[in-house]
Amino acid sequence: MSVQFVGLKEINGPLVVLDNVSNVGYEEMVELVLEDGSVRTGRVVLLEDKKAVIQVFEGTRGLSLTNTKTRMLGHPMEIPLSTEILGRILSGSGKPIDGLGEIFAERSADINGKPINPVSRTYPRNYIRTGISSIDALMTLIRGQKLPIFSGSGMNHNKLAVQIVRQAKVTKDGGQPSDEKFCVVFAAMGVKNDVADYFKSSFEESGVLKNVVMFLNLSNDPIIERILTPRCALTVAEYLAFEHDMHVLVILTDMTSYAEALREFSSSKGEIPGRKGYPGYLYSDLASIYERAGIINGHKGSVTQIPILTMPNDDITHPVPDLTGYITEGQIVLDRSLDLMGTYPPVSVLPSLSRLMKDGIGEGYTRADHSALANQLFASYAKVQDARSLASVIGEEELSPIDKNYLEFGTYFERFFINQSFEEERTIDQTLDLGWKLLALLPREELDRLDSKLLDEHYHPEDARMFRGA
Repeated sequence: MSVQFVGLKEINGPLVVLDNVSNVGYEEMVELVLEDGSVRTGRVVLLEDKKAVIQVFEGTRGLSLTNTKTRMLGHPMEIPLSTEILGRILSGSGKPIDGLGEIFAERSADINGKPINPVSRTYPRNYIRTGISSIDALMTLIRGQKLPIFSGSGMNHNKLAVQIVRQAKVTKDGGQPSDEKFCVVFAAMGVKNDVADYFKSSFEESGVLKNVVMFLNLSNDPIIERILTPRCALTVAEYLAFEHDMHVLVILTDMTSYAEALREFSSSKGEIPGRKGYPGYLYSDLASIYERAGIINGHKGSVTQIPILTMPNDDITHPVPDLTGYITEGQIVLDRSLDLMGTYPPVSVLPSLSRLMKDGIGEGYTRADHSALANQLFASYAKVQDARSLASVIGEEELSPIDKNYLEFGTYFERFFINQSFEEERTIDQTLDLGWKLLALLPREELDRLDSKLLDEHYHPEDARMFRGA
């Protein structure tokens, strides 16, 4: 039986308060009927004795304390699910905004999902090829992994997100494209209209939109919707992965906008703030999103996450990237100095890593020499930074011949390996071969992370000519 309440006790920002309520559940959905007959949606966000605090999605402007009618719906927020959802563009709360009509649902599901029993998880193996050398070779994305991108304001993370959506592919033995079903769930939170149009036009022009589900929450949409967007996206991803055996890549941008919406909402509830004003439960809230990635025993599909977040003032110790780093399995860090030099994508190699990479590359996954080559490229590029630091003190002309070698290697590594055209998609073989050619710029005795068998097979000093003549 549906119970209806007439009148409100209090209105405070996006929140309204009802008194003398019973048999109401936390997260329960609510309909509010205004005097003019229009209906708004809300959900219960706080229960204290017989008082219920309701979050109104469309805002509280125009609500009356005396005549507003409130109806409890008896269930949490749900999103309609169907395979027809592929190729659709939805609002942040899952309503179609592409003019193609409603989605005919097979069923509806609670957007909060169900926690995955750790015992039922399968360890992630196999990689997802992005076609971007710096990611595929040095911080490989594994199916079922959560690998965030840490960016800064004004950097090219939107362009990088579009390229990953356009080029991402699941692979089989040896890194070849697989015939397994693959799709992308793309959720944008707090983006401006021009950025939203860029995402839509890019996916349409490249022809990938048919395999993408887009959730768009604009900067002028209610912050309440922003808090729902990643949960709606992940509910769709879990449905496609675990009921239709698809490998799903979920891209969430920008998680900092999500966290700021959570901070604003927490403040409106009068909660005690934590570090930098964020609520004390920010860690567990982010974990409830990130931990929905993975592979479950008995299911062929997987959910892989790439959350993108901007670091305020490029500060990696800011609460949002800091807590994200604790929960996720690595990070891809974008470097502002590389971005200013015109390098795209401006991936900062040394602070970036993928903790699951070691078990999803090598023979049978990518190529037998992948792991050793990646270790050597990391080690050599670290020595480049040492040589640059020394040159800034004593001058480049005072460096030893080997330090000058490393400076040369660093220049060409950034110019040819990290730097890559937005339109260019490299296979794993092209990427690894390019890495070996770059190592030819260094003397063989400096390559101490590689065994002699690999060096005999792949190290050819004459390959250095192609860079020095460029």
